[in-house]
Amino acid sequence: MDYQPLREELVSICRQLHSRNLIASADGNVSLKTRDGKLLITPSGRNKAFLSPEEIVVLDANGAASEGKPSSELLMHQEIYARCPKAAAVVHAHPPTAIAWTISHPELKELPVQYMSELILAVGQVPIVPFARPGTNEMAEKLRPFLPERRVMILAKHGALAWGESLSEAYNGMERIEHSAQILMNAVALAGGLNWLDPLNPEDIKWLRDKRRELGERTL
Repeated sequence: MDYQPLREELVSICRQLHSRNLIASADGNVSLKTRDGKLLITPSGRNKAFLSPEEIVVLDANGAASEGKPSSELLMHQEIYARCPKAAAVVHAHPPTAIAWTISHPELKELPVQYMSELILAVGQVPIVPFARPGTNEMAEKLRPFLPERRVMILAKHGALAWGESLSEAYNGMERIEHSAQILMNAVALAGGLNWLDPLNPEDIKWLRDKRRELGERTL
């Protein structure tokens, strides 16, 4: 199988993540599952804005690479593919505003969705996964309660994660997380505090959640 088009697609997404300030320097990692059971993933320790397609690491079904060093977050990616049969791609980034929410409001279990109709329609819920040391088995373990139901999530004091049935869906999930976090941050600043925000009424929230179920599982 010719992996070159997939390598180029991964590199393009990495550059887009960097251009949107969702990653910096060697932050983040992106992977893609191929039709023949291989896993393509970004290499460890490289600035994603300057990757070449040839640097993308190809892993076999056992997770072994013929050349190159895969991302240190490989275990996290493998956990998602193992528990989410529909997953074809995973994007892990460090969106600044989303991370800031977990630092400034450690009591939150999810991003407050009750203020934004589009957030409910697009993803339904954005849980916040408790902190785990990056690159460890603990990180994979902390994800398990949220899989496969949740396709987008914030990693407390670390970053964010989105998976999808395509690379574009996974990328859209990451954009959705940070864009929503920014809107909420601005709303809090304008209102003078989280407690002063004006939520949607319960009837509208129920309607939006019902509509979300009609739209299906994919991130919009």
